[in-house]
Amino acid sequence: MRLPIVALVGRPNVGKSTLFNRLVGERKSIVEDEPGTTRDRVYAPAEWTNRPFLLIDTGGMDIAATDKAARKGDQPETLSLNSRDFVREIRQQAELAIEEADVVVFLTDAKDGLTEADRDVADILRRSSKPVVLAVNKADNESRRQAALEFYELSLGDPYPISALHGTGTGDLLDAIVELIPQATEEPEEDAVRIAIIGRPNVGKSSLLNALLQEERAIVSPIAGTTRDAVDTKLTWEGQKIVLIDTAGIRRRGKVESGIEKYSVLRAVNAIQRADVALLITDAQDGITAQDAHVAEFITEAYKSVAVIINKWDAVEDKDSNTINVHTDEVRQRMKFFDYVPVLFISALTRQRVSKVLPLAMSIAAQRNMRIPTSELNRILREAMVAHPAPSRRGKPLKFLYATQAETAPPTFIIFVNDKELVHFSYERFLENRIREVYPFTGTPIRLFFRSRDESRED
Repeated sequence: MRLPIVALVGRPNVGKSTLFNRLVGERKSIVEDEPGTTRDRVYAPAEWTNRPFLLIDTGGMDIAATDKAARKGDQPETLSLNSRDFVREIRQQAELAIEEADVVVFLTDAKDGLTEADRDVADILRRSSKPVVLAVNKADNESRRQAALEFYELSLGDPYPISALHGTGTGDLLDAIVELIPQATEEPEEDAVRIAIIGRPNVGKSSLLNALLQEERAIVSPIAGTTRDAVDTKLTWEGQKIVLIDTAGIRRRGKVESGIEKYSVLRAVNAIQRADVALLITDAQDGITAQDAHVAEFITEAYKSVAVIINKWDAVEDKDSNTINVHTDEVRQRMKFFDYVPVLFISALTRQRVSKVLPLAMSIAAQRNMRIPTSELNRILREAMVAHPAPSRRGKPLKFLYATQAETAPPTFIIFVNDKELVHFSYERFLENRIREVYPFTGTPIRLFFRSRDESRED
């Protein structure tokens, strides 16, 4: 599904990253007193009253400083990532976030009061015509909450006094946000299988799309970052509707350059959320890199089905009968959580084995939607637990009651036991492997949830 996007913006050092961490429920943004700390992309899914959305943290917008730089003749493209002066890049990133967002949260500071920098940001927001929720941070006492009233001067609606540090007022703020965001939307063609082509820059994603379509539908260039948006292409394959999603390259955190590339990554992450199957494209010449493993994290965190596609196989020299096995082992070692994922070696340039990509993706999609009969599931788990009982913990044995498959896409199983606290992670993995011995769920993550039942009800 496409998640609505909420962007946090404001001048430097008003507490955007603290609020971001508060709303997503974990420390993902670096929090420092030094203005300008947030420069790289920071985003995470959040939810309030069963309304999911994607939250973006942005760097502080110092309008006066960027206007001063402009008068000196500085150009954004002349500033490197090693430059100490990031103010223009940060402003550009924040403005792109505003453009991308469905709702903007404008964060100000009750301690400092209304400043000219706040007015400058407010002017940009009014010109954007985007829905704005005005939050006044650091309202930690009654006098500061009263001081928040002066922000009515900005004419951006009711100011919400909050404390991002202590969490006060954030519930009212979230209520205001979810009133304005659209519903998370499913794709209109419900019977279509959505296949996202995912990977770091310059591994041949667009070339693969063109090879699959046997026509030039995407711009192909050796320059990393050519594809900025997620581009959907519809086709029919053996009577089945498919949506191919070509995306911009994803770099690991801290390596995404400022400007357009930063938010093209955001679109790629949304593409993963929308997909049924992700084709993780890697470069045979580079091997499995840390960036590849990082992209894999995005896919697994979203519980999406996946195949690893090793592209540019034609460029690998001195291949022999064991070369594929060596590269496959590398995938297994570098992506240990991908032991259930198929690996396919192709060349988008020469179209070697490209004809196998769609059949593999469709097979994985079918596995993703497979349902195990309840009686069969219980037989598999009961036999597994009898053959290899779980080690007792604190002198108490784990007892299996029954199991059921609650969902597909991804396959989700609820296993009732006498005490879920007795289930060790290693034993959970053992049970998952026993299920996969009978039902492989190729390329598809499966979820096991354990629930306790009273000992008396067992009898």
